[in-house]
Amino acid sequence: MRAEFLLRLNFACFLAAATLVAGSCRDKKNCKVIFSQQELRKRLTPLQYHVTQEKGTESAFEGEYTHHKAHGIYTCVVCGTPLFKSEMKFDSNSGWPSFCDVITSDTITFTDDYSYGMHRVETSCSQCGAHLGHIFDDGPRPTGKRYCINSASLSFESADKNHAGGGGSTSSTSAQEDKTEL
Repeated sequence: MRAEFLLRLNFACFLAAATLVAGSCRDKKNCKVIFSQQELRKRLTPLQYHVTQEKGTESAFEGEYTHHKAHGIYTCVVCGTPLFKSEMKFDSNSGWPSFCDVITSDTITFTDDYSYGMHRVETSCSQCGAHLGHIFDDGPRPTGKRYCINSASLSFESADKNHAGGGGSTSSTSAQEDKTEL
């Protein structure tokens, strides 16, 4: 009887923890834009959903924007909020797109992350709560910051709207269609 009670208690704790990490803007009260999980599963690829809604991470050096060089704006794949300018991007050799600064400081929310037995600072979109990646203090001057961001959490809007393909510029629609499934 005691074992059954402990099993049920552990399962209840697991379910409570699972509901905290699933979903855009996990606490809902601080987000300006809220999407249903059904809508997000329908319009995001499985990888985009896993990264943005379940705090996942894409494989190193395999993200669409890791070696992307086109000029434009990187936006949140979930809500479209402009996050980073291409001029802020640098090659950190980390395997993920890296930026030294954001377009506006109020577009990113920072949260302590103690997963995997270490302390990191998670970055999320302030508008919808989508998980983006993490921030580190080993970036270039003048900020010294490295926003290590998953490609799957980003869309890209080319500065050259008339540019048809080539050079790696991709619209957010075709970027979503080209992503591979988990």
